[in-house]
This record gives sequence, C-alpha cells and structure tokens, in this order.
Amino acid sequence: MNSVLAVFGSAFVLLAALIHIMIFVLESVLWHKTRVQKTFGVRTAEEAALIKPWAYNQGFYNAFLAVGAATGLVMMGSLNLWPAGVALVMFAALSMLLAALVLITSQPKMARAAAIQGVPPLLGVIFLALALTVR
Repeated sequence: MNSVLAVFGSAFVLLAALIHIMIFVLESVLWHKTRVQKTFGVRTAEEAALIKPWAYNQGFYNAFLAVGAATGLVMMGSLNLWPAGVALVMFAALSMLLAALVLITSQPKMARAAAIQGVPPLLGVIFLALALTVR
C-alpha cells in the first residue's frame, strides 16, 4: 500500500464527511432560516413548510454517510481493522458520489451543489484505490 496516496485519499474522504455534516446541519437543524431555504431554491414559506419533513429526513441521510466515512477512517487507523475500514470508507464515499450524480441528473441547475457534494468523495475513492494498487 502507498501511504502517501492513502493519506490524500483519507483527507478527501474526511473533507467529504465534513461537507455532509454541514449539509445535515442546514437541512435538519437550520431549515427554519429563510437564508438556508433560499440556498436550496425554496421560494416561499409555504414551500419550506411542505419540504421541511423531506429536508429533515434527507439531512439525516447525509449525517449517516458522514458517520460511516468517519468510522471507516478511524478503523483504517487500526492494523486489525484496516481492511474493514477501507471497505466502509469506500462504501460511504461511493454513496456520496452516487448521490451527487443523482442530484445533477435530476436537477442540472444544482451542478455546483453536486460538485461540492461529489468531488471530494470522488478524489478520496481515486486516491485510496491508487493507494491499494501503487507500491
């Protein structure tokens, strides 16, 4: 395993986890703020009220992905748990990446948000895959 590439991959996965925690906070904790609603393209208080249960639920999905990635990163720090940690990190990061692809294909106007959500886990997966194959 290439340690330098593994560190880069881990850093990008950690960044992805932090971004997903931020999204959780926006969707599940701060949804009542008009500024947050506008960030997600919500135009009226009525729309915000209708979307609130969805946003709350979606926020927790983001938190769970972040927790999975972070748990995998911690496990990668243990020699005995390293393989399971890599598997968990890859699963969480690929799930984040696929969610970003769903976002951009379903709402092309959200390309910037999809890039913010998807580029860090993509880079994490690439660097970790390289770390496993490059000596």
